[in-house]
Amino acid sequence: MRQKIVALIACLLLAAVASRAQALPPAQTASPSTINAPAPVATVSLTLADALARAKANSPQFQAALTQLGMAREDRVQARAALLPGVDYDNGFLYTEGNGTPATRFIANNGVHEYISRGAVQQVVGLGQFADYRRTAAAQALARAKAEIAARGLIVTVVRAFYGVLVTQGKTQSTQAAADEAQRFLDNSRKLEQGGEVAHSDVIKAQIQANDQQRAFQDAKLSEQNARLNLAVLLFPNFFQDFSLVDDLAAAPVLPPIAEVQQMAQKNNPELSAAFSALEAANHEVMVARAGHLPTLVLDYFYGIDANHFAASTDGIRNLGYSAAATLNIPVWHWGAIESRVKQAELQRHQAQVELSAAQRQAIADLQSFYAEAETARAQLDTLRNSAELAADSLRLTNLRYQAGEAIALEVVDAQNTLTQARNNYRDGEARYHVAIANLQTLTGAF
Repeated sequence: MRQKIVALIACLLLAAVASRAQALPPAQTASPSTINAPAPVATVSLTLADALARAKANSPQFQAALTQLGMAREDRVQARAALLPGVDYDNGFLYTEGNGTPATRFIANNGVHEYISRGAVQQVVGLGQFADYRRTAAAQALARAKAEIAARGLIVTVVRAFYGVLVTQGKTQSTQAAADEAQRFLDNSRKLEQGGEVAHSDVIKAQIQANDQQRAFQDAKLSEQNARLNLAVLLFPNFFQDFSLVDDLAAAPVLPPIAEVQQMAQKNNPELSAAFSALEAANHEVMVARAGHLPTLVLDYFYGIDANHFAASTDGIRNLGYSAAATLNIPVWHWGAIESRVKQAELQRHQAQVELSAAQRQAIADLQSFYAEAETARAQLDTLRNSAELAADSLRLTNLRYQAGEAIALEVVDAQNTLTQARNNYRDGEARYHVAIANLQTLTGAF
């Protein structure tokens, strides 16, 4: 009887444990592959404006131009400070060996103990300081123009790389379509051969075409990968590659009339601005060098303590006081050093004049060349688009004629190659127009 009771209790306990286990939610076990797995990184979608902003933040050449601009700005601040009086506070103690009396054994100082604690104001008046300030102002304008040149050059680089990726993506798609079309043609020729409608030479030709298109597709993929790598180097500091680009190849800006472009180039050409600023800086550099022949006036004013005791007063006598000094420095003889500096400055000014003349001629030539390039690229877009549409229709008709026995395999292969080339040419034409506009805007600014 006792054994039956124990067995009954054991069964009840097992039933309770089983029911509790069914009520509990299943345990979540982590597989080894999910432990410490990195969080997925979202793909970054970039417009051309986004790409330009990232490139400016990461380009060492552009940042170097900004650094030079900042240094030129600080040089101007320092030159302006040299035109204003400076204030210093001097403290000193001079000790001289005595001779047992209030007098000193040496007469270098005013007493055995001399304490100096005074404020000093100094103003230097000379033509060189004013000329140097104007030179730094011109140098800052030169640095600003060079920074603008670097910015516009970076825009061209980014535009070429950005649309280069889009073009290679389009070529990859067109070569993929061509490879699929070649495979369909191969399958169709094999079926026609089995039905006795075409010769085996057509199958051979179709197989060669399929092989060529497959190889072209692999090359296109490689070109696309290299283009993405080049763009990633420009845009991301950590060489990030998981990005996509907004395709705006068809949204090219309108080309303004040549007269309007010429007016913008006259006002906004940074190359000319840099050349003019360089010449102005060279002119002021000559003035700075010639100022070495002129006198310089130095004005000093002191207020404070210059006494034998470090105190505001001694024995009822006030030690606080002031003094002033004016010094006129007249250059007399420096072994030709001043004349040499003048010759150096004049040589630099002559070089700046030559560079300005060359920059003016080059600006005229570049404007005409860049505008002609943009105009030609724009005019060819409609033709390239029409050629791509005609090539697609030609391939469709050629396939129908081949299936009807009215065309040979060579015509089909030629139509396929023509369509691929026409599509690629159209993508190249769109990118060419964007790059041409970017080159033109290096002279005119954005429009």
